[in-house]
Amino acid sequence: MKIAVLTKAIPSYESSIRVDSSGSWIDESIVNYVVNESDSYALEEALQIKESLGEGSEVVVVTLGSEANTSKVIKDGLAKGADRGIFIKNESSTTDPLTVAKIFADNLKSENFDLILSGLQSDDMGSGQTGVLIGELLEMSTATLAIETQVEGDKIKVKRELESGWFQWVTLPFPASISIQSGINEPRYPSLKGIMGAKRKELNTLESSSESQKQSFVNLYVPKNEKVTEKIEGDADTIVAKLMDILKNKLKVI
Repeated sequence: MKIAVLTKAIPSYESSIRVDSSGSWIDESIVNYVVNESDSYALEEALQIKESLGEGSEVVVVTLGSEANTSKVIKDGLAKGADRGIFIKNESSTTDPLTVAKIFADNLKSENFDLILSGLQSDDMGSGQTGVLIGELLEMSTATLAIETQVEGDKIKVKRELESGWFQWVTLPFPASISIQSGINEPRYPSLKGIMGAKRKELNTLESSSESQKQSFVNLYVPKNEKVTEKIEGDADTIVAKLMDILKNKLKVI
């Protein structure tokens, strides 16, 4: 089985975020990039499927972005056990989910993957559409919110997380594109042997096709960090009345 895992580099939570001079994107020069969380679970699921099937299976980690931001991400995937990597070079800040899906689809079509796994959504953009769009563009069966997978011959069973504690099992024929929910497994750490071996693994670099975005940011703002202290005085009834007014009308928590 040939499995692709889509991974994305996102700003780490510890990074200091600052809007660049254009006002429509962040200043990437001061940001440290890490692997998107749900993509780590997708990679682990792919590695476990490969291990359960034995010989003849292949896991390919695929990353889209600029070389400066994504090199660490794809090396991490190779160190954890992916057999080879595909880096789709795209120096522009592409944020439109359909545009991203088209770039992936155009570059992966010739690979004829049996299974494409992606994280449910990226922690920076949070659109959650890429996996489904790629499935549609490549004429693959699709499923989202996967919390368990079982490969059965030429099909795959997927347990999906629904609302209010409900779950749903669906059976999909290959080829399939599945979005993985965080928590489906426990991602492994790269071993020293894996880190050293990653340097010898195949890594193909592709140039992304030019696509006009249907969606883009006009302005981007960093939330203001403000602290206001208000002292409430009076008797008990007055204080309680003022607190209730603040909770209801200002904070809107009750």
